[in-house]
Amino acid sequence: MHPQYYAEQEKYVKLINRKNEKSINYNGMYDRYVYPVLTNEHIPVFWRYDLDENSNPFFMERLGVNAVFNSGAIELNGKYYLIARVEGNDRKSFFAVAASDSPVEGFCFWDYPVELPDTYKSETNVYDMRLTKHEDGYIYGVFCSESRDEDNSDLSAAIAEAGIVRTRDLKTWERLNNLKTLQSPQQRNVVLHPEFVGGRYMFYTRPMDGFIETGSGGGIGVGLCDDITNAIIDEEITTSKRKYHTITEAKNGAGAVPIKTGKGWIHIAHGVRNTAAGLRYVIYVFATDLQDPTRVIAEPSGYYIAPMGEERVGDVSNVVFTNGAIVTEDEKVYIYYASSDTRLHVAETTIERLIDYTFNTPSDPLRSVNCVIQRSDLIRRNLDILNK
Repeated sequence: MHPQYYAEQEKYVKLINRKNEKSINYNGMYDRYVYPVLTNEHIPVFWRYDLDENSNPFFMERLGVNAVFNSGAIELNGKYYLIARVEGNDRKSFFAVAASDSPVEGFCFWDYPVELPDTYKSETNVYDMRLTKHEDGYIYGVFCSESRDEDNSDLSAAIAEAGIVRTRDLKTWERLNNLKTLQSPQQRNVVLHPEFVGGRYMFYTRPMDGFIETGSGGGIGVGLCDDITNAIIDEEITTSKRKYHTITEAKNGAGAVPIKTGKGWIHIAHGVRNTAAGLRYVIYVFATDLQDPTRVIAEPSGYYIAPMGEERVGDVSNVVFTNGAIVTEDEKVYIYYASSDTRLHVAETTIERLIDYTFNTPSDPLRSVNCVIQRSDLIRRNLDILNK
């Protein structure tokens, strides 16, 4: 074995065994952890290097990994699993499962990445899988299935669809037909609701006219289908709507699988606005009715998580994005979020705090003059308390 292998393996083991710690930054809503839970340095050495000294005498990295981010998340039998988007140096993404006994540290990738059934021969790239424990007994993975737009001479032009797989053990995957939405030419950021609604499967969609632009898509959509193996949605109802001069002005999309609470379904989603420096992605929260999950019943003002410090720097800067969260038996909530399309972090809260934030944070009054009235009212009440 080349001696450099042992040096690289020692760095890897040290990283995996590093203890995470809560950040000193405080907002009462959640606790950020200092260290990312997954990065490209968490990739095993034998994924990147040819260990044969005859074919790799200089111990060169043969198949590099550029980034590890945007991870679905699930807890099974007391262990925590992340199904991460791994992006090679060649720009193609694939899925890999990392497991740990802790929700905040010690994640190790399984020996091999996920080998999806190759049923769509035009599919070039896959990414951003959401994992849903459905009441039908399966674990479903819904992800972006990307193909080249053959009708466009621009090599960056693509077509996005929602791919669907299902499993019971995260090891054997059954590929189902891609989701079809008759109203929307393209789909991204699709999430499967964890329960039947009126005996049907329900998806949260992101209607898009093109690969990048939402066009006529007014927000996060909701659609129903009868057969998950051949999912066809003929009508999409808009739930969390995009609004002018807000964090969702450019686009928004579903994130983690909705969390069921006594007061409603809590959604942890992403919103996008345009800036002089490009698109800025943040994470926001809203709630829908337990009996009618299409009906929004609470919308706290502003963002829930925004990129902070080093999180703002990466391949696509000024971005945070989530497609996975885990709720434990003791009602702790772990939100796995990526920063700048580069690395994966975790924030910890509780169901109680999440409910408080969602239902007691005031909504956005949408105009500066009304925002001043709203803030002045808070200041006035606080000054009364301080002056007593």
